[in-house]
Amino acid sequence: MGAQTNAAPIIIKKKRVSGGEGHHGGAWKVAYADFVTAMMAFFMLMWLLNATTEKQRKGLADYFSPTIPVNPVSGGGDGAFGGDNMFSEKTMVMDGSGASNRNPTEAKQARGSTGVDAKGGGKGAFEDFSSLEAQLLGRTGESLVSDKMLKHIVTRVTDEGLVVELFATNEQPLFESDTDKPTPMMRALVLLVARSSDLVTNAIAVEGHVRSSPIVLAKNPVWDLSTARAQMIRQILQDKGVAPQRLVRVTGHADRQLSVANPMALRNNRIEIIFLRAP
Repeated sequence: MGAQTNAAPIIIKKKRVSGGEGHHGGAWKVAYADFVTAMMAFFMLMWLLNATTEKQRKGLADYFSPTIPVNPVSGGGDGAFGGDNMFSEKTMVMDGSGASNRNPTEAKQARGSTGVDAKGGGKGAFEDFSSLEAQLLGRTGESLVSDKMLKHIVTRVTDEGLVVELFATNEQPLFESDTDKPTPMMRALVLLVARSSDLVTNAIAVEGHVRSSPIVLAKNPVWDLSTARAQMIRQILQDKGVAPQRLVRVTGHADRQLSVANPMALRNNRIEIIFLRAP
């Protein structure tokens, strides 16, 4: 017969915990992502400070300044981001209607494909006429050019500069017959050129051309008429806001430079407004 004991039996309970003890949540991932983002922003800032000039940084500051009006086309400013790129003063042409010669901003930098120096030299907006041509030919989103006006405008780029030719048609003359008095159509065309001229800073020349007279006259008026018409267009341009110092040449060519073979064709009655290249 075995020995008896009063000791209570030992009971061992095993507790099972689902999920394990090694996982403590994902909060550390959020904190780490914030840290990496902050470091990336810091290095981007250091790179920008090192890669940009003082003028470009001024343009960046002007872009985010609430004192500069925002334009829906170009962004309002004419420094960095005034066109399409933060390096606009070196690589981009200002192709909007934000700042202009008539409404300049303090940091007027976005001058064209290569920029200009402090004295206005260089080959920026003086050489790239694409934005001006687009405005005159109605290729922009907010065009001021009607179909009737387009029938009287031809542009071409020459060694001298951008030539904007305003010419008469059989249906619509641009001056009253044998006078220097412009028709309403001509005034509308010149107003368009004056408004578009703010896209560049080039000097401007105005040249008058007329057709040959159908009969031989003792005193041929073609020289005086072509010169008078050119002078009239110069005056209208100036009245519509073009700075007088930009108008550097006004000439009349009579009927010596015909546009079409027939010397008496109305198409030869025309005004050429030339945006001259920088010397």
